[in-house]
Amino acid sequence: MKPIRTERLILRNWQERDRDLFHRINSDDQVMEFFGMRRSRAESDELFDRLATGVERDGFGFAAAEIAASGECIGFVGLLRTDLEPFIAKGMLEIGWRLAPEFWGKGYVTEAADAWLAYAFEVIGEDEVVSFAVWNNNRSTAVMRRLGMQAVPSRDFDHPRVPDTHPALRRHVFYRLSQAEWQQKKAAN
Repeated sequence: MKPIRTERLILRNWQERDRDLFHRINSDDQVMEFFGMRRSRAESDELFDRLATGVERDGFGFAAAEIAASGECIGFVGLLRTDLEPFIAKGMLEIGWRLAPEFWGKGYVTEAADAWLAYAFEVIGEDEVVSFAVWNNNRSTAVMRRLGMQAVPSRDFDHPRVPDTHPALRRHVFYRLSQAEWQQKKAAN
């Protein structure tokens, strides 16, 4: 992938130096509050390799977000093709993120996600980008709204991969943004 530069960030493929941070964000109780599992180092490394390969192959994915001024990796923001039928059609483009807690509340996710939406609509030519989160994950749904995404309550769903041991994490809210809506938001700014 060709790195994407924003005002403060570089969105790029994963590098070996990012492995420790990637494991930390996938095993940290605070970061993973709305996920039913914590990844071991081996599981985290496997996902890291899969994401890096996908980003290299496709030119996008859940890619590393790095602070341009320091070179510090803070987590990931990116686009990924979904596979959650029948709730979300296979191949829909999802926007998602996960940052280490010390980088929360600084606008990094919104800044990076805006750049990824531009990529989705202008480079890939997608008609729509979707996102979803556990119903009470207020931090993530606030980002979705800041991005101009619209909640579609009729498309909320019980996530099929959430284990029975975590019923409170099963219900997910669904958000979407069309290319036309994104163009309108862009023109208004």
